[in-house]
Parts: sequence; structure tokens; C-alpha cells
Amino acid sequence: MLLPFMALFFLFIVIPVVLAMILSFTDFNLVQFPSFVGFENYVRMFLDDDVFLIALKNTLVFALITGPVSYFLCLFLAWLVNELSPRIRTVFTFCLYVPSMFTGAYSVWAYIFSGDQYGFVNSILSRLGLMHEPLQWLSDPQYIMAVCIIVQLWLSLGTAFLSFLAGFQGIDKEQYEAAAIDGIRNRFQEFALITVPNMGPQLLFGAVMQIGSSFASGAVGQQLLIAAGTAVDGVATDNAVTTIVTYMTDTGTNYMEMGYACAIAVFLFVLMLSFNHVIQGFLKKHSA
Repeated sequence: MLLPFMALFFLFIVIPVVLAMILSFTDFNLVQFPSFVGFENYVRMFLDDDVFLIALKNTLVFALITGPVSYFLCLFLAWLVNELSPRIRTVFTFCLYVPSMFTGAYSVWAYIFSGDQYGFVNSILSRLGLMHEPLQWLSDPQYIMAVCIIVQLWLSLGTAFLSFLAGFQGIDKEQYEAAAIDGIRNRFQEFALITVPNMGPQLLFGAVMQIGSSFASGAVGQQLLIAAGTAVDGVATDNAVTTIVTYMTDTGTNYMEMGYACAIAVFLFVLMLSFNHVIQGFLKKHSA
């Protein structure tokens, strides 16, 4: 029964990862046969490529904000929804999960942060007397990263939220009754001493999902710029929302430097594994 999954996993995950690692040590343009260049691509990333360093900084800022915030936001909202009656819980679960599947959300957010006076945010700021000229939310490098973070947080209530909600519902209620008899008097003690230890697998799964989505996210900035009708090559915004994923895609598809793009992909893979290992070690220690 596992054979179909394992076959697809090796075909579309393991083999591409191994090939990317091999190609990362080559100069490959999809036309000529790859030529071995050693660690030249990796040296270029950190010593000769200023755009990659900007993309790395943007990725770390984006991930270190959206990852933890969305993780605890999913956990908190799942805890609140779990306290509701079954029918109301179903409605709220649907309403909170839908944004993660709503592909038209970028057009809505592009209208909200539109750079003209009719944009929702600009209109409110103007009426409150806090703005004299419309702010260019989606083209000014000073604001666009903050907008992308807000949109990503709104879109982040997906699989991790459902996992946490399932974990809450799977806890035996008798444990809370026994804890009350043993002296637990408030919800914080219940959460720290009963809920968290019982939700170890869900907490680990949610961490993996949120870490992966935060580091691999590159579509938010691009889709917002597309919806707003702004150039998406990064130059128009001084690479303010260029992430490792978007830069890797541009390098491989637009400039045909597949060897260098593979090196960037391998670096991102190692970076995600490192963060994932640290977070899993922390959660295992505190949920055991």
C-alpha cells in the first residue's frame, strides 16, 4: 500500500533534490551540457551577488515575523474555536480556513492598499486627517514588505489551524477534571500542563508547515504587484520584496542559469532544515 506513495515521493522529491545538489556545482544553461565549476556558485552567492544578499535578508525578516506570529495565531484561534458549540465551531472553522484557499484575495488586498486616493486604507487615513498625499503601499519599498507580511498572516490560517483544532478536540476531558481536583485553578495552567503535553504531534506538524510556508513564500509579493498592475521584476521596488524563492525562479527561468539557481535552492533547503531542526528540538523538549 505504501509503494505508490514511495514511488511518487522518490520520483518527484528525492530525485529532484539529489539532481539539484549535483547541478549546484555546475554551470548549466539548459542548452549546453553542464560543466563542473566546484563551489563557484556558492562563493558567488555570498561574495559577488548583492541581490541574493537582499533576498536573503528579506526572506529572514519575512520568515522570522510571519512564521512565529502565524504559528501562535493559529494556535490561539484554534483554542478559541474549540471552546464554541459544535455548530458555531463549524461555521468559524470554515470562515477562518477559507482565506488559505481564496486565490482572489490578492485583488482584494490590492484594492485595500491601492496607491490612489480611492484605496481603502488611503481613504480612511485621509478622512482622519493623517495623510495629505496618497501613500504608495505597493510600490514604495518603505511599505510594501509590511503589506506582504499582513497579507501572509491573513492567508496563514490553513493546515496548521486545522491540525491544532483536531489536537484540541482529541484531548480527553477527564484529564482537565482530574487536574482541577489536583489543584489547577486557571486556564493558563491547564494549557501549559495538560494541553501542550497532549498536543506534541500537532504542535510539531504545525511548526513544520508554518516554517515551510514562511521560508518558501514568494508568491505574496509577486501576486500583490500583479494585482496592483506594478512591475514584478523587483527593480521597481528596489527588491524590497524579492525573496530567495523569487530570485531563484528569476535566475533559472529568465536568465537560464540553472546551476546557480540550483545552488540557491540547495542553500534554502539547508536553511529550512536547520530552522526546522531547532524548532522541533525545542517543541519536543517542552511538550514531552
